[in-house]
Amino acid sequence: MKRFSLLNVVVVLLFTAFLLTGCDNSGSEQPVARGGLVGEVAPDFTLTNMQGEEVTLSQFRGKVVILNFWATWCPPCREEMPSMERLYRDLESKGLVMLAVNVEENGKEAVTQFLQKRSYSFPILLDSENVAQNTYGVFRFPESFIIDRNGIVIEKIIGGRNWLSGPTFKVINFLING
Repeated sequence: MKRFSLLNVVVVLLFTAFLLTGCDNSGSEQPVARGGLVGEVAPDFTLTNMQGEEVTLSQFRGKVVILNFWATWCPPCREEMPSMERLYRDLESKGLVMLAVNVEENGKEAVTQFLQKRSYSFPILLDSENVAQNTYGVFRFPESFIIDRNGIVIEKIIGGRNWLSGPTFKVINFLING
């Protein structure tokens, strides 16, 4: 009986560790320390959007891109989406592109069900084979990259946020308006 109880404890601890590393619930508004891809040209990729069309990151050169990796099961991902939508609607005409990359294996089905509750106008891309996720080294959700008009990664951000205020908004506003 003790062996069974110990096994249960181990399973619960492993599952908890997975959840804590898989979805950042900190709500921190501070960008992650510079490193990794920051300062480099954003690696290109091609994914399919919800309409079945291919979308390539490099097609947005000349625009400011927010590349957001997310999953429907991630509470901070869902919480930040309304502010992402508002930012996108406010700044799309000035050259902002918002790409929400869903990383779930059954992404098309999960996102379709998710969008029945609330729709978003920014493009949602499907990365069910984790091509872009692995290229960008993403393992916590949400995780976002701000890419300037020249295709350079300016910031890497881990965790959900209100995209309409704070230091992240200031960086985006500067990149859009100069």
